[in-house]
Amino acid sequence: MSGDTQIPPGVILAGGQARRMGGRDKAFVTLDGRPMIAHVIARLEPQVSRIAINSNGDPSAFTSSHPILSDSIEDHAGPLAGILAAMDWALTLKSDWVVTVATDTPFIPANLVDRLIRAQNASRAPIVLAETPAGVEPVAGLWYTKLANGLRGSIQTGTRKVTDFTEEKDAVSAFFAAEDFFNVNTPEDLDIAEARLRALR
Repeated sequence: MSGDTQIPPGVILAGGQARRMGGRDKAFVTLDGRPMIAHVIARLEPQVSRIAINSNGDPSAFTSSHPILSDSIEDHAGPLAGILAAMDWALTLKSDWVVTVATDTPFIPANLVDRLIRAQNASRAPIVLAETPAGVEPVAGLWYTKLANGLRGSIQTGTRKVTDFTEEKDAVSAFFAAEDFFNVNTPEDLDIAEARLRALR
């Protein structure tokens, strides 16, 4: 394991369609007049060295200039495949670490990356996940990129649950308020998010 963690790159996991949102891609669901992913980019970008987006959809659908990373494992492997794509990309940047967040969490805190890094520096763990009173946020975390080959092997042998892999690697948590990771999964959630953004103005 390397020494103190430097500012890492970040990857937004913009997975597939959301059945509870009418089959629309969550990244492009309009929230306060902008695609939801734009809110995540705005919150994450000041915290990381650069950003990429993990998506297996049409890259031209994204209007941002950020790189679009597709999964390197084609077997509908879920979030773990996106995390692997994030690790592989960060390795091309010669970064020991990469941060991942989900596209449906538009309220990630401004100190997310700093607190993940602090928890890693204190614990020297290879994975640090965000955790709230509702439980671990398995997609929101800081990952040691040299775990990539091990993760690739785990996926190829059938691992699909993120926490199965993180528990095996003795991940630790950094603790946040539940509202920091409010997930927009349904039209009702979208209404709540809209109201919250109005209140923040």
